[in-house]
This record gives sequence, structure tokens and C-alpha cells, in this order.
Amino acid sequence: MPGTLVQSLAVGMCSHGGQIQAAGTAARVLLSGQPAVKATDIHPVAACPFQIPIGTGTKPSPCLTASQFVPATRVFMDTIPAILNTSVGMGKSPEQAPQGPANFTAVQPRVSGM
Repeated sequence: MPGTLVQSLAVGMCSHGGQIQAAGTAARVLLSGQPAVKATDIHPVAACPFQIPIGTGTKPSPCLTASQFVPATRVFMDTIPAILNTSVGMGKSPEQAPQGPANFTAVQPRVSGM
């Protein structure tokens, strides 16, 4: 699915409302002076309020990282696919358990791909 490439200034959300800050590592591909995001990059998540019900209480289990985004099919950087604003990834707990979808919401508008 077509979309715009994601850069390091992009922000997103996990399925619980935590904020994702893109961590692009494509040093040779810059978008507005910022590194582009590749499929292998792992992004930090802040302020995720998710909790798991346990007995009569709850256990905090916030999303700490977002990764495994569905990559572009035709845009590659150093043989690794790019991530588009239409890509959906996975929020992960401290134990690296999948906790739901994550996506980027605010991205650069000028460079697009498939």
C-alpha cells in the first residue's frame, strides 16, 4: 500500500495511547535532514497506560517498544525495506510480548513510496 516514508522526527501511537518516537537509522537516506526509518529499527514508546488484570488487581505492562512494522515492498535502504506511514507494527511489553498494533501518525509529507 502506498504511503510517505517515515523519518526520525515522526511520532505515532500504540493501541493504548502511548507515544512512539521514531528512531531512524538510515544514515545515508535523509528526509528533511533526519534519518529515514528502516524495517529493522526499534522505536521507544512512552506513557503507555496498559495494565493486565491479575486476580483482584492489575499489573502494569506498558508498551516499551514498537517494532515489526510491515515494510514497503519497493523502497529499500542498504537492502532493508523502508517503513511507510501506512505501515502497521506491534507494541511490545517489557517481556517483549506483543500487545497490539502501533502506527505512525505524524510523518513528513514529501517523499512517498510503495
